[in-house]
Amino acid sequence: MSAGPKIAEDTQEPWAEDRLVRECRKGSEAAWGAFIDKYKNLIYSIPIKYGFTQDDAGEIFQSVCFEILQELPNLREPKALPKWIIQITSHKCFQWRRQQSRYSSPDEHDMEALVGSSDAGADRLLYESEQEQALRDAMSSLSPRCRKLVTLLFYETPARPYNEVAAEIGTATGSIGFIRGRCLEKLRALLKKAGAQ
Repeated sequence: MSAGPKIAEDTQEPWAEDRLVRECRKGSEAAWGAFIDKYKNLIYSIPIKYGFTQDDAGEIFQSVCFEILQELPNLREPKALPKWIIQITSHKCFQWRRQQSRYSSPDEHDMEALVGSSDAGADRLLYESEQEQALRDAMSSLSPRCRKLVTLLFYETPARPYNEVAAEIGTATGSIGFIRGRCLEKLRALLKKAGAQ
């Protein structure tokens, strides 16, 4: 399952879910590549949140992608794609954990605790994953300039000073505050439209 050629982030147009699903069902490699690019962080983040190692998360990722490829024709509502992916991934994590527990021979009490903790955290995990995906989708819908500005200001640790950010995006240092405000306003509007909180 190749993700296809990498497209430069600043020129990549986001695919709407209905078009993405339709083209993937037709067997388009470009659509499948866009699908993986769009949802790889979501899929991979879920096993990490469940406490799996990076190796296990990679195996779960592959298993999820395979199941999505098989089951995509059965998806009735393309707009439900992120939630559907979260459910598939959570289910795969649970299956993986059960399979691991068979090899380590936990006693019955340990298995009940595993199932209980999985049920208790599933709703929270689903909510967090949906919110994170909404943010990723909103970020990809921003203009390249806004996306770069928000990334430089909020996704790097330590945060960059305004003069470095201004040099990076090619504007005056005094303009950064104003541009930041406009970009954050656009981001808020996109998140609100998506129903994110």
